[in-house]
Amino acid sequence: MATTGGEATATNKQVILRDYVTGFPKESDLIFNDTTVDLRVPAGSKKIVVKNLFLSCDPYMRIRMGKPDPTAALAQAYNPGEPIYGFGVSEVIDSGHPDYEKGDLIWGIVGWEEYSVITPNPSHFKIQHTDVPLSYYTGLLGMAGMTAYAGFYEICSPKKGETVFVSAASGAVGQLVGQLAKIMGCYVVGSAGSNEKVDLLKNKFGFDEAFNYKEEQDLNAALKRCFREGIDIYFENVGGKMLDAVLLNMKLQGRIAVCGMISQYNLEEQEGVHNLATVIYKRVRMQGFVVSDYFDKYFKFLDFVIPYIREGKITYVEDVAQGLENGPSALIGLFHGKNVGKQLIAVARE
Repeated sequence: MATTGGEATATNKQVILRDYVTGFPKESDLIFNDTTVDLRVPAGSKKIVVKNLFLSCDPYMRIRMGKPDPTAALAQAYNPGEPIYGFGVSEVIDSGHPDYEKGDLIWGIVGWEEYSVITPNPSHFKIQHTDVPLSYYTGLLGMAGMTAYAGFYEICSPKKGETVFVSAASGAVGQLVGQLAKIMGCYVVGSAGSNEKVDLLKNKFGFDEAFNYKEEQDLNAALKRCFREGIDIYFENVGGKMLDAVLLNMKLQGRIAVCGMISQYNLEEQEGVHNLATVIYKRVRMQGFVVSDYFDKYFKFLDFVIPYIREGKITYVEDVAQGLENGPSALIGLFHGKNVGKQLIAVARE
């Protein structure tokens, strides 16, 4: 319930969207604003005040930086002149909500700011396991982890011995998909955009093979080299030319979980996909999904993945930007492949 005592207000630095973005976003599209926040919840309110500890940088945020698009209703556009928002890890400072009290740790949607005032909803979760890094709840144990889990198990229905391809494989979602596939006993290949990331896939995450797509003249040939008998499961993160090449290499009854298409988000006119007829001939099931559809399975996911983390059977690489002031450069860097692992922001410098 609402606290008494302590400071009533605080200065609150925020990251603001200057205006709707077309093409590749720039750091100058995001500006800073200092405002004042009331650290106490008014009597009778069910809101909570949180201090944000970590903020997640995610590719879908680029969609929200563009003008409102009715075809992307689940990625509602940000409002120019207001703080952007996304998933974060926070500590409750004050609460008028019966399910939350001061000191609780939570993850869910918050503003890109030092403090947020929110009304808890089903996409906010209390953090129960604190023997793992809190930052993991921006990725491995948060939205990205749930995305990997739901896409791989709920949509792809993997079987031991199947062949799995993951694009953007060293990112927040891909690195976990690959490790889950290895745990299942699958043969796993990933693509990434640098040799450093390829080494990470093979030597840190245990992928059977990996390639730098920027060094491949022919993606179809690269996939045939890695999958002589074809691909059972494709975890799609990039779209465009990669998806076109994958379609040619899918096996009969293959499955594709469409998680994201980061190669297309900054294009004013998206690339066409030319090999869709393969979906018919090879009876491929291709399904898009949104992670919030699976939030009801979050605690099942935790029960599954926490033991693997504790046993060291799942590892996770993070790329942490220190300080909210470095948030814009961290977010924009996603679209140029600058991050190595899960990109996040430690709001206050450590």
